[in-house]
Amino acid sequence: MGAGAQRLPYDVLSGGHAPNLKGFSLSMRVLDFDNTIYDGESPLDFYFFSLRYRPGNIRFIVPVIINLIRYQRSKSSRPQLERTIRRYVHAYLSSFDDIHGMVRDFWDTHMHKIKSWYVPQPDDVILTASFNYTMDEIVKRLGISTCICSTIDYDTLDLIHLNFGDNKVASFKQAFGDDAVPDEFYTDNLVDKPMLEYARSSFIVKGNKVVPYRK
Repeated sequence: MGAGAQRLPYDVLSGGHAPNLKGFSLSMRVLDFDNTIYDGESPLDFYFFSLRYRPGNIRFIVPVIINLIRYQRSKSSRPQLERTIRRYVHAYLSSFDDIHGMVRDFWDTHMHKIKSWYVPQPDDVILTASFNYTMDEIVKRLGISTCICSTIDYDTLDLIHLNFGDNKVASFKQAFGDDAVPDEFYTDNLVDKPMLEYARSSFIVKGNKVVPYRK
């Protein structure tokens, strides 16, 4: 991490190190974040926002996007996507002197992209592929205490866990127990089909329209 860099808090976030929430009341709704609560892909928005600090980091985005598209089209595997992210994330994050300040500035200018349909509740659970270094700040602002997300080690800046696709079910169970089943799950994308099928009731979000998912 560059000189003057600040270590981000690492309390309510999870992934490879899921919080032990077993035994909690499971009358809850679980929600994806990007394109569900947030209007767009926050990792991509953050990346372009960060270019004003380090324009040379444009070189990192092309291989990641190519591999993400290939994964979404079932032309590559999750391990391949993880290897690509792991290869570039350390160099990207270590190029900044003050990640925490940059994240704070990002959310100061992007809070308006939280969709109007979403009214946060303190016991909501955010289950997202976005990374802890951006999610920590937004869940605090929304007043939410539990976020299960992709995880970067703040000391080494290495990828620990990619919370994507079927990994979300495993991460949820790790946090809440193998018998835990969410009452409601919300997402914009069928890539979350494992969670859509797992929850008691599920919903698809398109814009600010929420419709039941038919299993």
